[in-house]
Amino acid sequence: MPELPIPAEKAPEPGTPEFPSANSGDPAAEIAPSRRRRGRATLLIAAALVLGTLAGTVTGYAIQYHREPTPLPPLAQQELDTPKPLAADAATTLKSINANRWHKSDDDLRTLLLEPPAGAKLLTPPSFESLDFHAADYENPEEVLRDLVGVGLRRVALTSWSTNDRYHVQIRLMQFRDFAGADEHQKQQASYMPGAKYAGNPGVAIPGVPDDLGHVWVDSKPMQKAGYEPFRSSRAVVRRGDVVLEIFYNDNRGGKIAESDVIDLAERQLERL
Repeated sequence: MPELPIPAEKAPEPGTPEFPSANSGDPAAEIAPSRRRRGRATLLIAAALVLGTLAGTVTGYAIQYHREPTPLPPLAQQELDTPKPLAADAATTLKSINANRWHKSDDDLRTLLLEPPAGAKLLTPPSFESLDFHAADYENPEEVLRDLVGVGLRRVALTSWSTNDRYHVQIRLMQFRDFAGADEHQKQQASYMPGAKYAGNPGVAIPGVPDDLGHVWVDSKPMQKAGYEPFRSSRAVVRRGDVVLEIFYNDNRGGKIAESDVIDLAERQLERL
């Protein structure tokens, strides 16, 4: 008996989506359409929230824009006591122009230096020290010169005296172009003083001066060198505004130096600043 031909599978009509049959047993195929619907709903909700927030912000700005400004309270002092502006003339100076901002450290720094005590021998009258001459006092003058120029050293005023041909005092006022330069120099100098090569101790604070703005160091032991008498040194480094105060108080015979003597000098010099 001849075999009957097996009918061919009917091809889907054009444009008909080829989703799997409900009886195919594929769970992923069954939930795919529902996932698409939920994702679309989430995007619509998020867009609505963003548009609502934006609309609220714009409305708030629009309302505030059309309101009358709130008047400020009246000043407690109606008429401020300030100099009236004057036309410049031959007598006009930088100080007279900046009368309200002028500080006495902007004057001649030499006039702010302490005078030597009675009986002391003046070695260096109040004078200005050139930048290269000042840098020559350090171990690496060229490097120090570059550093001082970099931090904006403006000028250096100094004076020195001796007492009984034994004690030697030198005071320097180093003014920088801004507070940042003065602060950097003061902290850099203070950083190495506790080392054994220098004072060999952490130093002491100056009353009324924050620890990070000034200290006094007295050498823990005198310097000894063959053929020379012992030598002991002390130093104060303090910043006040854009000025760094340095005091060197030395004993040419290596005796004990009282910290209170150096602190007293520093306090009296700070008062003049």
